[in-house]
Amino acid sequence: MRRSPSSRLRQFRSRFVRAEHGATAVEFALVSLPLLLMIFGLLELAMVFLVGATLESATERAARQIRTGEFQTSADSSATNFKAIVCSNMSWLSSRCASDLWLDVRTFSNYGTAAAAAPINPTTFDPVNHPPCFSPGQPTDIVLVRAYFEWGLFTPLLDAALENMGGGSGKRLISSTTAFRNEPYSATPPQGASAC
Repeated sequence: MRRSPSSRLRQFRSRFVRAEHGATAVEFALVSLPLLLMIFGLLELAMVFLVGATLESATERAARQIRTGEFQTSADSSATNFKAIVCSNMSWLSSRCASDLWLDVRTFSNYGTAAAAAPINPTTFDPVNHPPCFSPGQPTDIVLVRAYFEWGLFTPLLDAALENMGGGSGKRLISSTTAFRNEPYSATPPQGASAC
């Protein structure tokens, strides 16, 4: 006696529902995608925080040379040399530093105007056509040092949540800022501040 295709389908369905072989594999398949997405998301976020901490430390250490006047009275007080100093403090990121780091150093007459200086908008960040300023200042000047580092995101689906450079670039602009008053060092020879 031959059964109809619909009865065979029903029998297969009932056997499939009752079967317990491979249930673990099916459950793992259902859970693995969200689990892996969450793990990679946590790793991505940890990397962003680690890059931020590295940038913060490197900026603080390099800015100290401006604050004490060591940088301004050195043989090479150019923006390129200051960038090299920051990059030398960025340890594990030093290989990417030359291409992905941008520095903005400005001098202000008081802390009120320094605090009012608007940071760079990551979505319109264009250091090639609008290069950042570099003015390390004179003794007792108030200096604002900002460092910007472009970090490429790698986790699919989560890059949109962490991206802040816009346009689907898959990049996050990480920044570090420090403000201070230069110490009253002896400025010999006198250093001219560039207008920014």
